[in-house]
Amino acid sequence: MQDFKKLQVWQKSHDLTLRVYELTSQFPREEMYGLTNQIRRACASIPTNIAEGCGRGSSVDFARFLHIAMGSANETEYLILLARDLKYLDTDLFAGLMNTIIEVRKMLTSLLRRLKTGNC
Repeated sequence: MQDFKKLQVWQKSHDLTLRVYELTSQFPREEMYGLTNQIRRACASIPTNIAEGCGRGSSVDFARFLHIAMGSANETEYLILLARDLKYLDTDLFAGLMNTIIEVRKMLTSLLRRLKTGNC
C-alpha cells in the first residue's frame, strides 16, 4: 500500500487529534479517566486506523479500516458535542472542531469511493 503520512485525510485527522489533546488538557481533573480519556482515544483512533489500513495488503482491508476510522470520527463528534454541552468547550472551539470532523468524514468518504472504483 502507500505511506499513510502522505494521505491528506491522515494529516488532517492527526492534526485534529493533536488539537483534541491540547483542548482536553483543560478539562476538569475529575474527567481525566472519563470524558478526557474517551475523547482522546476516539479521536486518535481515526488516524491510527488509517495508518493500520495502509499497512494491509489489499484495498478491501484498507477500506475496512477506513470504515472503522469513520466510526471513530462519529464517536468523536458525539463526545465533542457532549463536552460542549457540559460547558468544557466554548462555542468557537466547538465549531472549529466540528468543522474539522466533518471535513475528515468527507475525506474518508471520498477515499472509500476511490477505493471502490479502483482509482486509488
